[in-house]
Amino acid sequence: MGTLDRFRLDGRRAVVTGGSRGLGKAMAGAFAEAGADLVLVGRDAESLEQAQSELLAHGHAVETIVADLHDASTAESLGTEILARIGPVDILVNNVGGRRENIPLTEMPLDKWLGFLDLNLNSAVVCTRLLGAGMLERGWGRVINIASIAGPIVSMRGIEGRHYETAKAALVGFTRAIAADWAARGVTINAIAPGGFLTEPNRKWFRERPSFQTDFERDIPMGRLGEPDEIAGLALLLASDASRYMTGTVSVIDGGYTLW
Repeated sequence: MGTLDRFRLDGRRAVVTGGSRGLGKAMAGAFAEAGADLVLVGRDAESLEQAQSELLAHGHAVETIVADLHDASTAESLGTEILARIGPVDILVNNVGGRRENIPLTEMPLDKWLGFLDLNLNSAVVCTRLLGAGMLERGWGRVINIASIAGPIVSMRGIEGRHYETAKAALVGFTRAIAADWAARGVTINAIAPGGFLTEPNRKWFRERPSFQTDFERDIPMGRLGEPDEIAGLALLLASDASRYMTGTVSVIDGGYTLW
């Protein structure tokens, strides 16, 4: 098999949470181009339908499921539905997440804190547990956890609450620990730690706080924020046999932000 052939995903099924737009949609598009069937999960039916329509152009199956993973029990229901209605999963991208609110720690109710941990950490744990079991049985699988530079590496300036940093640091720890447990059984688990990307939530954040974008870009050696499609190649590497000797890694993609 040639090197480029190792990036093919023909006959594989990939689940991408938060897959209707932004980084999730970009990664799903790369998988579809490489031959994978897709299951896109998101909380907005309209954006899922639009993403499905666009990605069907690659000629592979694209299923969609509406689910808000701000609750770990929803993640449990999601995994059960995928296995019962669609079938086994070969690639899982735990991409859903976000801050959603900017609340100082001293003002944050416990239920909100726990909800953010469900969104950014526990949903990934639950989906990995449910969908990874079949991967272990078949002896092949890829789990990609979308972490962040925020938490494992840096704390972002001008944003309070720190639930996001806490969850993403824990997600990296989970990635490395389960990767060690599953390494000998044909299933790799890796994390991607993005820096600043021009996703829709970030665009909204920057519109509300223009100086934040200017300050952020000033701290990036490349001088700009990333476009969502710039994460796609890295995700395809980790989803394919091209990365078969990689597990437990955390790949930073941030334009050099964490170099300074």
